[in-house]
Amino acid sequence: MSDIAVIYKSHYGFTEAYARWIAEELSADLLEAGMVRGRDLETYSAIVYGGGLYAGGVSGISLLTKNLDRLKGKALYLFTVGAADVSDPENTASIRRSLAKSLPPELMERTRIFHLRGGLRYSGMSLVHKTMLTMLRSKVLKTPESQLRSEDRMFLETYGKDISFLDRASIAPLVERVVQDREKERAQ
Repeated sequence: MSDIAVIYKSHYGFTEAYARWIAEELSADLLEAGMVRGRDLETYSAIVYGGGLYAGGVSGISLLTKNLDRLKGKALYLFTVGAADVSDPENTASIRRSLAKSLPPELMERTRIFHLRGGLRYSGMSLVHKTMLTMLRSKVLKTPESQLRSEDRMFLETYGKDISFLDRASIAPLVERVVQDREKERAQ
C-alpha cells in the first residue's frame, strides 16, 4: 500500500487512462471514485483526483467536497480531463473559472490543479452527452466563419467521430510536482 492515492471518475476511459499512468509513475494506489468511502481517504498523505469535465464541473468531485475534514493536512492534486485543447490559455482560463464556481474556496486554494486533454468517444456516448454536443455544434455552426477558432473548426470536422488526444507525456508536470512536494515533505 502506498501513501499516495490516485482516484478517478471516468465515463469514457480517458480519465482512467491518465489515472493509470499517473499511478504507475508514482507507485501509487489506483482507486475508482465510486469504490472509495470518506474513511478510505484518511490512510493517504497525498490524494491525486482526476475527473472528466462535464457542463463546467468535474465528474465525481463530490468525493472530495464532502470530505474536506478528512483531507486536512494532506497534499491535494486535481487533474481535469476534457476534449478542449489545454494548450490554449482561453480554454484553461474557462476551466479554472468553472472550477472556482463549483469547488469550495478552501479546496481551490489547497489543491494543485492540472488540465489534460482527453477526447470524444461518440460511439459509446450517453444520450445526455450526445445532446449536449449537438447543442454545442448548433451554436458553433451559427458562429461567423471569421470568428471560428481552430478548435471550433476541428470540432465541426470531427463531430460524430471518436477522437483521442491522450498523451502520456502530458502527465509529466503533475507527476514532477507530486514528487517534488513529497521530497520537500521528507526533508522537513
